[in-house]
Amino acid sequence: MASPDALGWPDTAAGYSLGAARDGSRLAAVGVGWPQAVHRTGGRGRDPAVGKPSRAGQEQVAGQASRQGQRDEPPARVRQALSVVSRETSARNVGAREEAQGSGTVRTRGKPATVADSAAPAPGSVVPAPVRGDGGPGGGVAPADMPTPAVSPARAAAVSPAQTALAALGEAEQQWPHPPSCRVITIANQKGGVGKTTTAVNLAACLALHGTQVLVVDLDPQGNASTALDIDHRAGTPSVYNVLVDDQPLESIVLPVAAIPGLYCAPATIDLAGAEIELVPMVAREARLSRALAGYDASGLDYILIDCPPSLGLLTVNALVAGTEVLIPIQCEYYALEGLEQLLRTVDLVKGHLNPELRISTILLTMYDGRTRLAAQVADEVRDHFGEIVLNAIIPRSVRVSEAPSYGQSVITYDPGSSGAQAYLDAAREMAFRAVLRD
Repeated sequence: MASPDALGWPDTAAGYSLGAARDGSRLAAVGVGWPQAVHRTGGRGRDPAVGKPSRAGQEQVAGQASRQGQRDEPPARVRQALSVVSRETSARNVGAREEAQGSGTVRTRGKPATVADSAAPAPGSVVPAPVRGDGGPGGGVAPADMPTPAVSPARAAAVSPAQTALAALGEAEQQWPHPPSCRVITIANQKGGVGKTTTAVNLAACLALHGTQVLVVDLDPQGNASTALDIDHRAGTPSVYNVLVDDQPLESIVLPVAAIPGLYCAPATIDLAGAEIELVPMVAREARLSRALAGYDASGLDYILIDCPPSLGLLTVNALVAGTEVLIPIQCEYYALEGLEQLLRTVDLVKGHLNPELRISTILLTMYDGRTRLAAQVADEVRDHFGEIVLNAIIPRSVRVSEAPSYGQSVITYDPGSSGAQAYLDAAREMAFRAVLRD
């Protein structure tokens, strides 16, 4: 046996016996390197004479029980953060049923219909045609004479794994409805790491794989959305920077995504990092992207998703001015709620002064960890506060979601059977059906 000096044990192990070993506190004190004082007292919080809990020990146990009871209730800071949001912004403007396209009912020109009812075509409504294998428009509101992009055999072959996987999941035959006009959705949250880019890429992939035409505008200088869609965005590549600063037409930089027909991307490069400064002296600097989209022929598109940087600078303001809807990804943790007040105030300012049509239509809960009580509490509090604009689908933490961008793919094409892919499929389906307007 090693010497006591080598292991830092007490000078003596006196009093140790099999009977003493039954005393857990004494067994812990003897031979585990604890101070002699603990050994002499017979264990922390116990009276050495009688072996019963001392007054200090009783207070410690009571304190632990109290803290356990506190953990059973939602953290006060979560409710406090949301109460600040409620005070600083108009909750009625955020959650009003009559304004939110993301409500639980589908707005129609006649009586309201539920999401389930939207599966059956109404008389006189536009029924989306099946997706053509050449990647052309799937029908709906797209013009019949819209030119069909040329698709190479290599591109068609690249699509087949995703389509095969979707068929195995029972998704290939489902055709989602087309909106009556192109929906321009800004995906914003100034907090980093909440899943903005992941949400933009995977929602776009889900929508495109179900017959709609989608354009992703990468407005983040990091270019992560371009990476996930396997679009070249090296420095000097024509990008959104040239559109905002040099007035280059948007159509000149839009590229098709090879793996998914009907999905397109306007890439971002590192050059965009300087746009915040270069836009300052320009006239109508906050409307540069809006003007570019106004000059772009979006008649064949169903969705334009704008991926914002993690800030509330000029780039994010440009995205808010250009969009008609805001989708906010909220991480199921307390820190994600702290900055929500500032984001909602910014949306209100943009709506009041620059873009009256802007509204918060969708909130998506992301990075949900079912092992933690806090995640469930944050999800419940957000649903109670914002109501029906919160999607029923919740995005869990998933290794596959994190791995997919390293292969230049969305999780939908990388691993359609993963929990993350299934969650994004559910979220995209909700978005598509909630916003349907029928004759």
